[in-house]
Amino acid sequence: MTNAAGGHSAATLYEAAKLPCACDPGLKAAWPGAKVAGPAFTVRGIGGDNLALHNAVLAAPAGSVLVVDLQGAAYGHWGEVLAVAAQHRGIAGLVIDGGVRDSEEMGAMNFPVFARHVTVVGTVKDYPGDMRSPVRVGGLVVHTGDLVVGDADGVIVLPQDAATVIINRADQRVADEQRIIAEIRAGKTTLELYNLRAEGTFTAP
Repeated sequence: MTNAAGGHSAATLYEAAKLPCACDPGLKAAWPGAKVAGPAFTVRGIGGDNLALHNAVLAAPAGSVLVVDLQGAAYGHWGEVLAVAAQHRGIAGLVIDGGVRDSEEMGAMNFPVFARHVTVVGTVKDYPGDMRSPVRVGGLVVHTGDLVVGDADGVIVLPQDAATVIINRADQRVADEQRIIAEIRAGKTTLELYNLRAEGTFTAP
């Protein structure tokens, strides 16, 4: 699903955006190698209750990323059953400010999940949830339709109306970095290439 982000990493898009668009580093991939990119479908629930997630799987359009505010609660709000249901409906992945479980099973089925906790603690099913309203996840306010990108380095959220411009800037940034890497391999130093000044005295180990 990285095509939604022009094939760019979260770090490249963050640098190109020049915006405070990074979720706090407490939100991490629930399994190694997870990657996701797509428009947000926002969900607000109550920590320790996962009925909102069951409803969101039915409400979210295919290709979207569920972005869920559960107040950072350390409960296993989401697991293999919901991941199978979401994947069956074409949902691209999950970013949840709360906890999940069944991380190995979700990795085996290649369903990308980014969460604050991985925990076995169960939930109740009482609160139906609030869909499509702005939510606060990872310290950012996220709106339905914003572009969400997550990988091993973290999760970023780009405003919907700025995403295309930022992706285009990221294209140029990648081209510039490839040129710099080629020059380093040809013998130039990073100090030269970035017009940096060496400080202090260096001795060989």
